[in-house]
Amino acid sequence: MVCPHLEYRDENEDHSFDHERPYCLIQQAFVSPMTADLCNDRDQFDHETHCEVYQRYHQNDDKLVPGLSLDDDD
Repeated sequence: MVCPHLEYRDENEDHSFDHERPYCLIQQAFVSPMTADLCNDRDQFDHETHCEVYQRYHQNDDKLVPGLSLDDDD
């Protein structure tokens, strides 16, 4: 599944871009094209199993990436 928290925007509050850029709704920030490529199901990526951001948002403790801390400072 394509991440439901990823969208593409061609502007932000301050700038207009000449092309759409990937934006993570969870992080409330633009992400790299490489990150977006993974989020769009590249290489059998599973959001619930592999994505720290997705896991942190949903806080499903029994499926957390090993070593992931839910503290904001990680």
